[in-house]
Amino acid sequence: MKKPRKALMSLFLLVLSIALILSGCSSKESNGQNGNGPEKGGKVVVDFWTFWGSEIRRPVIEKIISDFNKSQDRIEVKHTYLPWGDIWTKNLASIAAGNPADLIINDINSVSTRAKNAQNTNLAKYIAKDPELKNRFYPELYKATLYKGDPYALPFNTDTRLLFYNKDMFKEAGLDPNSPPKTWAELEEYGKKLDVKKGKKYTRIGYLPNYGIASDVWMITADGKGYWDFKAKKPIINDPKNVEALTWVKNYYDSYGDKVINSFKAEFGEETADPFVAGKLAMTTDAATFYTKIRDYGKDINFGVAPLPEMQPGSGHTSWGGGFAAEIPKGAKHPKEAFEFLKYLTDVQAQQYWAEKNFDNVANKKASENASKSKDFTDDGKMVYSAAVDNMKQTLLTPTPLEAPDYTNLINPELDAVLLGKKSPKEGLDAAQKAVKKLVKSNK
Repeated sequence: MKKPRKALMSLFLLVLSIALILSGCSSKESNGQNGNGPEKGGKVVVDFWTFWGSEIRRPVIEKIISDFNKSQDRIEVKHTYLPWGDIWTKNLASIAAGNPADLIINDINSVSTRAKNAQNTNLAKYIAKDPELKNRFYPELYKATLYKGDPYALPFNTDTRLLFYNKDMFKEAGLDPNSPPKTWAELEEYGKKLDVKKGKKYTRIGYLPNYGIASDVWMITADGKGYWDFKAKKPIINDPKNVEALTWVKNYYDSYGDKVINSFKAEFGEETADPFVAGKLAMTTDAATFYTKIRDYGKDINFGVAPLPEMQPGSGHTSWGGGFAAEIPKGAKHPKEAFEFLKYLTDVQAQQYWAEKNFDNVANKKASENASKSKDFTDDGKMVYSAAVDNMKQTLLTPTPLEAPDYTNLINPELDAVLLGKKSPKEGLDAAQKAVKKLVKSNK
């Protein structure tokens, strides 16, 4: 009797083992742990992180995601919103922990820095299968995603700086409202003509060169390079053109005096208190998206828009831009599926929808051109968006130099010292050049 009982016990244990194995498999499948990562209804789930949580932008990105999810039956993109700032801290922590997002929106000017630090994924093998993909973007934007010649992200959106001016104020000052200033000399001349004083107090200032943009943008306009020579891989902070540009900004401010400007700026605010919207500034420089502030808070402002004035005739109207790119963090569980969505996210349909609903400059050239004629925009909106699209031809990005991360932290205090009158422009830029060269040497 012992042998049959032993045989029955063995059979029972075998059946129990099989049941446990089957149960485990079922549990893994239901929890999306079948070896291919999370699944939803048989689809691979791609976790997409953004910082777009506002009542305007969140519905737009989630509509794009929804459209993609409906367009195929293999991938389900899930949107994870994280607040501005927190998203990048958590991204680095998740990469270190080996559990990052599948796709994330990140700063375009620091893509190569993350590539150097092995924090994002080389996309070359994916783009090799679709080599025309890179041609959909503005060249300057695509170039910013490269590290050692390979792309580590795809551009999503961007911006460019323009000059906005009040046409009615131009008429009032005896200036041609259809002829904005084309050079720095004209900008200063027009600005002074547009100033309005009541007694000793300014009620309107024609233009302030460090409002909306800072001195670094004027240096970029001056020489088309700014702080860094990427071909030579070296800082050019104290380049003579940069010294000349900073001198111009400093002299412009000194013509009013710190006390006057600080008192005037004390009245500035947001929305209807914005100085251009409130009629306190006749001209201002800002990203093209500044138009939405005029649209939402200005009352029938008759305005025009133009490229940044050039330093002197023929020197160029170079502007500055930034923006964001979409990248696959290093260690992402579903890079192939994430790239499929990334292609959709940067194609014409999604990019045009984003542009029209947010009045935002996008990286896709065709989508930008389409948006400039959008029925969603007013005539003023079309005017500004078209100007922004044209301005992309002369817009420069400033990727973080790999040789000198955080180098602007060494430059900005010197600029402040110059504008406060503690140093001359040459002394300030010479000191910044020396500090950054020391940083480069320490990083070798």
